[in-house]
Amino acid sequence: MLPNLKGALAPYADRRLLYVFLMGCCSGFPWVLIGSNLNGWLADEGLSRTAIGLFGSVFVLYAVNFLWAPLIDRLKVPMLNERFGQRRSWILLTQALILIATLALSQLNLHGLTAIDPWVTTVVLSSLIFAIALASATQDIAIDAFRIDNFAEHETDKFPLASAMSVIGWWTGYSLPGYIGFINADAIGWNQVYVIMAGFVGLMLLATLFVKEPASDREQRQDAATRYYLGKGYSSARTWLAVTVFEPFAEFFRRNGVKVALAILLFVFLFKIGEAFLGRMSIVFYKDVGFSNEQIGYYSKLVGWGLTVVYTLIGSYINLRFGVIKGLFIGGVAMASSNLMFAWLAVVGPDEHLLLGAILVDNFTSAFATIAFVSFLTFLTGRAFSATQYALLASLGNLGRTSLASFSGMMVDWLDSWSTFFVITSLMVIPGLVMLLYIGRQFRKESSHHDAPSGQCLKTRQD
Repeated sequence: MLPNLKGALAPYADRRLLYVFLMGCCSGFPWVLIGSNLNGWLADEGLSRTAIGLFGSVFVLYAVNFLWAPLIDRLKVPMLNERFGQRRSWILLTQALILIATLALSQLNLHGLTAIDPWVTTVVLSSLIFAIALASATQDIAIDAFRIDNFAEHETDKFPLASAMSVIGWWTGYSLPGYIGFINADAIGWNQVYVIMAGFVGLMLLATLFVKEPASDREQRQDAATRYYLGKGYSSARTWLAVTVFEPFAEFFRRNGVKVALAILLFVFLFKIGEAFLGRMSIVFYKDVGFSNEQIGYYSKLVGWGLTVVYTLIGSYINLRFGVIKGLFIGGVAMASSNLMFAWLAVVGPDEHLLLGAILVDNFTSAFATIAFVSFLTFLTGRAFSATQYALLASLGNLGRTSLASFSGMMVDWLDSWSTFFVITSLMVIPGLVMLLYIGRQFRKESSHHDAPSGQCLKTRQD
């Protein structure tokens, strides 16, 4: 058994996977600052579920970051680029902005939201949240491109592994600081918690200095596109705009075909909406049911993180063995089913054993589906414009998690029933699964129309 275990873990010895893990930590951490920790802080200050949900509307920036992603592909950060490379220089710049905003947030008196100066406090709080979200959404563009650029197109066996390390890193950056925040919130207050969170941003900066800039032929591919447009008689300015803004999206549609490309975009948008609605209200739900900050920190953050690490490694193996499309379908069904565990918890009340069971099931299904989802997006991303194309796909996936999920609090208030809310979230996956069946059928048809080498390449897409 030991040799088999060594064989299974051997692919993870690739140093590039360590870099992907560290950048995943950097990507997940800002969601603590403007997500679970902030929700806990606002709930302790007595804000309504609707108000908390609306503050979360700032996450819409993650859903539209593809709009400025072409700049991350094409522009170089002055002074930083020559020393750190294009991907790392953008990451360092955004992390510096996150650090400044986090320190400012730690000095804010949120009692003003409900008492002294609600308008001023709300404006300042909203501005700081917006700044963190904007910097974080931009950081995500560069980090996703960093991960993709680390692996050549023929290294398809590495994609699920890189996706796994990215997911593990994301949840590590999200869960461990979140755990520290919640277990200390009652003792030292949320302002001091955010001072500690600023220290974590410092660790993010050190991680970015440690990793290596990936080698890439991105500039050569972009130069080829530039020569193409110049050859068509475009001026230099029009050529730059065409290559920067138009070509990344045009290349995606050319490579997949218009119908399949649109189906892919619709699937990406629909797949994780139910999980997003649940996730946005989970902390508020735990508090409503009767769990303490310490219990939430222990089960939701610490235990949830450990389970995610284990389940993600298992999920990467399963997806590598059975294929991404099948993994997505199984994961989608399982993910929807796990939401019903929370409906059960809503009926029973603050039972720690049932909470643990719900987190066990939810983390397994979520990790499994996420690995397949990230691998699927990676397969679809071209290397000439990796930042822009992945951002387009990830943005659509984030749209349900961000803008639409902002209305989750309103839905709970309108339904006045947590159990009904969770049942509805479990049904939200059905339209996405229908689109996935169509995409899988189109990939099988495409594969059958190619010769052996090309068909083998498409086998990863079909599976």
